[in-house]
Amino acid sequence: MSFLNSLDIGFSALSAERLRMDVISQNIAHQDSYNTADGDPYCRQLVSFQEKVTFSDVMNRYTQERESAHKHGVYYRKNRNNYTYAGVQVAEVIDDETPFTPVYDPDNPLADENGYIYQTNVDNSKEQIDLLAAQRSYEANATAIEAVKSMLDKAQTLTGR
Repeated sequence: MSFLNSLDIGFSALSAERLRMDVISQNIAHQDSYNTADGDPYCRQLVSFQEKVTFSDVMNRYTQERESAHKHGVYYRKNRNNYTYAGVQVAEVIDDETPFTPVYDPDNPLADENGYIYQTNVDNSKEQIDLLAAQRSYEANATAIEAVKSMLDKAQTLTGR
């Protein structure tokens, strides 16, 4: 049932936004870290999304089908559901390229030969804004899923099933 595939889109977005919120929470938790296991400060992580099925792929599938004439125009035979597995997915979690902030502290055991220690590149205000955006996106997708479920209930009521 192609109508239910719209739920796949919403659920994939919920999953992706949940991972984004987890990464942002991890960034906030490590904002005061000066040293990791490899000796460098913690590097801010960013989440990159991509679509599972591109719009051009869907259109190419439609145009590759054989055309049939009909009194209301042209339609395509074997018109399968081309939106199966549509939605969003996490492409990768990448390191932020923002440089670390040097702080002069020659008495610190982590200081380099010039007396500097390096703070993480996590900015709490940026993280809070990103978290707010991720929460709003999550809420919007949850609302869209609820709308689809409501439409499905209404359709079942109208058909008597």
